[in-house]
Amino acid sequence: MIDGCRVIDFHGHVGRWDRYGMKDDPGLMLRAMDAAGIDVSCLFTIFHPDGTTGNDLSAGFIARHPDRFVGFAYVSPMMPERMIAELERAIDTLRFVAIKLYPPYTPRPFHAAPWHPIYEFADARGLAVIFHTDQYPTNRPRFLEDIAPLYPRANFVAGHSGNVEEARVEAIAAARKYPNVYLETCSTYRTPGVIEQLVNEAGADRVLFGSDIPLMDPRPQIGKIVTARISDEAKRLVLGANAARLLRGVERTS
Repeated sequence: MIDGCRVIDFHGHVGRWDRYGMKDDPGLMLRAMDAAGIDVSCLFTIFHPDGTTGNDLSAGFIARHPDRFVGFAYVSPMMPERMIAELERAIDTLRFVAIKLYPPYTPRPFHAAPWHPIYEFADARGLAVIFHTDQYPTNRPRFLEDIAPLYPRANFVAGHSGNVEEARVEAIAAARKYPNVYLETCSTYRTPGVIEQLVNEAGADRVLFGSDIPLMDPRPQIGKIVTARISDEAKRLVLGANAARLLRGVERTS
């Protein structure tokens, strides 16, 4: 690993997902993190329609190892009457540090009006918001160009960097255009040279390491960064320094 680099994984999950063999086991998670050299994992729930249930599950998981896990709040615009109250609870009471949104489980693309109260909340608090992005209609990274300039104190992260080439190009374009758009590395469809592409075209200070733990083995996910043809300083930024900067100074009301 890179000397003096604290590795922060910006994309991990909590909960059971039997379809993928995912188990709700902090011990298994820690062993996988240790094997990959990950110091801290940012975790969010496998997607309960009721954000409260999922966030409570995440909080219980994180509480067992608070030095290794931090929480991202999950909410859905499908429950507008509860959405902001749940964000306040997750950030101020559960002490979560960012927001994760999953557009595939909603009928509206993430630049549509029902999502904007979430972005207003993030902007007021200086929070990062990470989205699942890919090539499908509700999840296109190009939508970041519609929201990033409206909420300049929030930071918006394209999870998976769009995953496939056609969407990855959109994600890079958004990051080049707006200083509050970031790209996250998990999956990115295993194309050789993707890390170099993200760093060279968007800038090393705009790329975040993510593994999708425990849905993916984090070792090859971190390996593609460690072995990438980029400078050691770029690797330090991607593996943890950028994440530490985004998650610093979260504003809470309590």
